[in-house]
Amino acid sequence: MPRQWFKNQQYAQQIPEIKKRFECRLTEDKEATEIIIYGDIGSSFWGDSISASDIDQALSQVKTSKIVVRINSPGGDAFDGIAIYNRLKDHPATVKVIVDGWACSAASIIAMGADELVMKMGAMLMIHEALTGLVGNKGDFMKAYDLLGKLDNSLIDIYMTKAKVERHEIEAMIKNETWFTAAEAIAVGFATAVTEEAPEQLADAEAFKNSVLARLKTSMPPAPPAPQNLMSRFKRS
Repeated sequence: MPRQWFKNQQYAQQIPEIKKRFECRLTEDKEATEIIIYGDIGSSFWGDSISASDIDQALSQVKTSKIVVRINSPGGDAFDGIAIYNRLKDHPATVKVIVDGWACSAASIIAMGADELVMKMGAMLMIHEALTGLVGNKGDFMKAYDLLGKLDNSLIDIYMTKAKVERHEIEAMIKNETWFTAAEAIAVGFATAVTEEAPEQLADAEAFKNSVLARLKTSMPPAPPAPQNLMSRFKRS
């Protein structure tokens, strides 16, 4: 089975502009450990991306009670993103994620591991369906289709740990590939704050939320029906 990438190749021409930068160091006040994640997420033969193993090794060195993760990433391998998310959630330190530029696709999953998620001025967060590349027979394609569906559900589970909207609304957002400004990310529940340089963006957060959902209204799936009692199917007439 090929790797399940979670990065929209539509923006491939912009990806080289985000050069890999991965650092783990103490902040200037030495009160927190800063981890910088710039570039693609996942393992690479050329060593030009940041993997879950890289993050795991960095976290094993953390001695502080606070971690600051700075992100500027177009995304990458979905499973690496999920693993990094879980490692951040499991770590005893308080995790603050700062989005300096992009937190797209798999990087948006990493961002959900924050106790506090701060969007810098002009920063954006993007979510969409997982994707893969495959060469094989029809059975291989059917297996890949099934796996992608389950992967999307797993990603939605993670988004729902933060989201203030309904699950079917998040489903529509990933299906339609949705970009969030700082204020929109806060309105939906993904982010907790914007950088102090852009407080005015918060003024119309509710309007931003409504505009995001309005853009998806025509493709929004209906809310799921209430579950039926299984035993009612066997009642005698």
